[in-house]
Amino acid sequence: MSGGLTMDTGALVALERGNRRMAAVWRAALARNVPITVPAVVVAEWWRGQRGPAARLLDVVHVEALTDASARRVGQALALLTHKRPSIVDAAVVVSAATRGDVVYTADLDDIWSVRDAVAPSVVVSGVGA
Repeated sequence: MSGGLTMDTGALVALERGNRRMAAVWRAALARNVPITVPAVVVAEWWRGQRGPAARLLDVVHVEALTDASARRVGQALALLTHKRPSIVDAAVVVSAATRGDVVYTADLDDIWSVRDAVAPSVVVSGVGA
């Protein structure tokens, strides 16, 4: 891991469920002080009143607000993808990661790849694994 990490909803769910690969990525990032970003729209999609360890995941990440400028970039990304249907969250994750050169961790490879390919081909995407 050389840059930061941006996590989508699937990555948070994987952590919450004890996914070994994501737990190893998480521990390595924390041990190396690698910045971990979670876009606020991801929190909105994931949060269901989590308690305990799941809720504490957000204590050590940067929750990135959706600003007017980033919202417009997300909208532009979605406009390029009229033939596919990635969500606003998918587009926000890619746009967020692209601003920092982060690696995206996701359980939704197809939609993240489609956004990445359209607007930020240099963004590295990694699946959460089993």
